Amino acid sequence: MSEFENWEEVRKEFNFTPEEEAEIELEKELIKSAIAVRKKSNLTQRELSKKSGIIQPSIARIEKFARSPQTSTLIKLLYPMGYTIKIVPLKKTKNKK
Repeated sequence: MSEFENWEEVRKEFNFTPEEEAEIELEKELIKSAIAVRKKSNLTQRELSKKSGIIQPSIARIEKFARSPQTSTLIKLLYPMGYTIKIVPLKKTKNKK
């Protein structure tokens, strides 16, 4: 079990920069999207494992946010379901003065 009760405790302990927090959020959104695609494709983790060549325990760790997937791993998971990763510009917010 984690020594932290919530995300705020993690933030205080590690003192993340805004850039690190943005990276964490992006990774979380990528993983959530991959989970949604798997479920939309009506695949179990075991079935996706057979199609992708990524072992099921690794898929489970990724989906539990216990492991950060490499880009190549995400591509291997997404490709058999007909998806890939695309780079898009960030939305910029205008600072009002």
